[in-house]
Amino acid sequence: MTPITVFAGKKVAVFGLGGSGLVSASALLAGGADVLGFDDDPASVQRATAAGIPAADLRDADWSKIAALVLAPGVPLTHPKPHWTVALARAAGVEIIGDVELFGRERAVRAPGAAFVAITGTNGKSTTTALVAHILRSAGRDVQMGGNIGVAILSLEPPAPGRVHVVEISSYQADLAPTLKPSVGILLNVTPDHLDRHGTMDNYAAIKERVVTHADTAVIAVDDDYTRAIAGRCEQAGNPTVLVSSQRTLPRGLSIDGSTIVRRDEAVEERLADLAAINTLRGRHNAQNAAAAVAAALALDVPVEAIRRGLASFPGLPHRLEEVGRKGRVLFVNDSKGTNADSTDKALSSFAGDIFWILGGKAKEGGIESLRRFFPKIAKAYLIGEASDAFAKTLEGQVPYSRCGTLDVAVAQAAADAEASNAAEPVVLLSPACASFDQYRNFEVRGDHFRKLVRALI
Repeated sequence: MTPITVFAGKKVAVFGLGGSGLVSASALLAGGADVLGFDDDPASVQRATAAGIPAADLRDADWSKIAALVLAPGVPLTHPKPHWTVALARAAGVEIIGDVELFGRERAVRAPGAAFVAITGTNGKSTTTALVAHILRSAGRDVQMGGNIGVAILSLEPPAPGRVHVVEISSYQADLAPTLKPSVGILLNVTPDHLDRHGTMDNYAAIKERVVTHADTAVIAVDDDYTRAIAGRCEQAGNPTVLVSSQRTLPRGLSIDGSTIVRRDEAVEERLADLAAINTLRGRHNAQNAAAAVAAALALDVPVEAIRRGLASFPGLPHRLEEVGRKGRVLFVNDSKGTNADSTDKALSSFAGDIFWILGGKAKEGGIESLRRFFPKIAKAYLIGEASDAFAKTLEGQVPYSRCGTLDVAVAQAAADAEASNAAEPVVLLSPACASFDQYRNFEVRGDHFRKLVRALI
């Protein structure tokens, strides 16, 4: 844990006593703050008090004595409307911050020179975070990894000389981190997401921009209009900025030439790493992730040879184009994280063809209409869950399909069809383009079930 000493002796309200909120309250207590926690869920309040965290209804608190409100990331700050605690804090002139801000302030007083890599973007955050951490660890660095990737930032060991924190930051977390200043800030992309929380695309993009605005080195992938504009502003402000692209050749920065990451600076060109044989980094989207991770490692003075070793040994993340195994010629791939068409787009684009595609679940807006250009790659589709009827209409006359209902039926049928095909390397791909909530608690449980079914087959 990272004790937060910057509020020692001061009263701090903490609202939202789930995972990260509970850790924030504990870290503040460990650092000497006078903490008062609360949650709209009585069960969460009960768990907090059992863990030794003082709790009381913040409606009854004397806000004139509160130095800060620490808000859990999932609690609305602005949209669809501010949470009631936000209104009380603003009325009292109390600052509203989150756990990433607490970490940043503690780092500033405890070990301001300790490296801190912050990664954000609509897609690819987790893979890039894990890849940066893996490259640094394989180069012998002392690495702490957490944030939105699943480990609360304040549950990590504290900043210290020689230690690197590699942290995935969501827009919710960035919105609560007004003084964010990482050693390396990575921005991967900005596409429509979480607009119910942020109101407009411009607001959403501005919050993402915070991760790179004051970074010692900003690494920005410039493959969409928003990130190009953000990169332009960073460069105009004179901030050290490294541009990355997987779609075009940059005269300065890191680009992808075939399967190779190439660094160019005016007339100088260096071929840094070849991704062709790294199956955990399939696809153009992962080439962008890898290029950003390489740029971060270079900014932290990791030797190129160590970066190549780290890339080659990267195990990948579960449920993201995860190679589960093979049965003869058939490759089984778990992309359960493909919970919408945009994510599944990246999975389908990663294979040349002969795809036996398992899809369905709780459909997102737009369904799979945007994936029509991939239909010629699909040998057959296997439909599961609530979206089966809607997806069948989209596929009708374009792609052969089978209504399987459940994942076990789909895996069995897809495996048998793939084995019987004449394809050199048929791919049984779970990339549902749907949420899992009609049949599973989350995409991890769905992916775990797929993995279990496949391993039983092979």
